[in-house]
Amino acid sequence: MTIQGEKLNRYGFVVDRRANKLEIKKAVEEMYGVTVTDVNTVNYHGKRKSRFTKAGLLTGRTNHFKKAIVTLAGEDKIDFYSSI
Repeated sequence: MTIQGEKLNRYGFVVDRRANKLEIKKAVEEMYGVTVTDVNTVNYHGKRKSRFTKAGLLTGRTNHFKKAIVTLAGEDKIDFYSSI
């Protein structure tokens, strides 16, 4: 996401699966003090995975999560590394 952040002014966030685009926009604007022009979301569903171990075959699922790609207006930037 760093190339998109530098060139296209977009940033990616992992958000709560129940959050909608308006809630995401409001939260990002309040947290970082920027103006959001667009929000795109993608839901990732858990996949089935299995592997062989000494105890036999283990099966399970990966976690569900939602990713939001936020586009900022004009010259707004988010500096994630300023507080380090």
